[in-house]
Amino acid sequence: MASRRRTLFFLVLLFAAAGAAWAAWWHTVGRHYESTDNAYVAGNLVEVTPQVAGTVIAIGADDTDRVQAGQLLVRLDAADAQVALDQAEAELARAVREVRTLYANNLALDANVRVREAELQRAEEGLARRASLAEKGMVTREDFENARATAAAARASLAAAREQLSANRTLTDRVRVEAHPNVLRAAARVREAFLALKRVEIPAPVGGYVARRSVQVGQRVAPGAPLMAIVPLEQLWVDANFKEVQLREMRIGQPVRLVADLYGSRVEYRGKVAGLAAGTGGAFALLPPQNATGNWIKVVQRLPVRISLDPEELRAHPLRIGLSMKVEVEIRDTGGAQLASAPRSGTAYATQAFAAPATEAEARVRAIIAAHR
Repeated sequence: MASRRRTLFFLVLLFAAAGAAWAAWWHTVGRHYESTDNAYVAGNLVEVTPQVAGTVIAIGADDTDRVQAGQLLVRLDAADAQVALDQAEAELARAVREVRTLYANNLALDANVRVREAELQRAEEGLARRASLAEKGMVTREDFENARATAAAARASLAAAREQLSANRTLTDRVRVEAHPNVLRAAARVREAFLALKRVEIPAPVGGYVARRSVQVGQRVAPGAPLMAIVPLEQLWVDANFKEVQLREMRIGQPVRLVADLYGSRVEYRGKVAGLAAGTGGAFALLPPQNATGNWIKVVQRLPVRISLDPEELRAHPLRIGLSMKVEVEIRDTGGAQLASAPRSGTAYATQAFAAPATEAEARVRAIIAAHR
């Protein structure tokens, strides 16, 4: 009996010590951490789409291939685009020559005005002579009327010539050949056709790995049709779905320890809380839950928390989109903000893969204008 009491006493003492130890651990360490295994790797899924319609004649990459930004992925048939460019360049050359003709006409029309002025002066002098002779009865009435009609016709011809000169100068006044509206309109068509020709070659917007290739050789594609996707695995993050009761002390910038199911506990990632979502997953669902019902049951909601990862650790141990993660956030430091307080200062993502054709098109236009001036 005494041994049983002694055993029970030691068991109670053991459980009390374990409880005290757990309480001490919780007070000093455990309460400063929030964890969840409802977390998944996320990243950018960059769709590759054509900007012009065409028939696919070549594919430069397949699923799982590594590609660099600007690398050729898909080539479309360029025959139609080349014909359109040739027509646009011919129209630009013709527009430049027509505008040159307008400038040349200014000189011709100005000379015509001077001829008409001389004719008018001669007709008015003849009319004045016949008027003085008519008073003396030395010319017939018919000759005088003919002279007056001739002067009126010369006056009208001079007015018409001046109007023609004014109208032609209006088309060329204070504007160079390359800045003339007709030339600018034709140049814009050349740029459009040149860009369409260059866009038959579809480059990779970013570097990464090819996924979801659906395009096939010989397929007729339309602008905006998804052909494949590129996943830049160097730009991954983790979306951890925490219960709403776990978010009281969570702040931007707090350190995070992550473990991937892919590698197990032997590989740990160090990250930081990058931001908290503006709403729960249910609020942004296609069919949001309707709680205004008679049989409503409260369900604890979860809020996505974005966690940034260290690029060096990602290079050492690559992850994939959709993999499961275990996340533990240290919430000891609550000096940060729960939501971003200022707009992003720079561009989040950008590509230069489509910038070159615009520069080349401008050079092509300048060359055509210079050749036909």
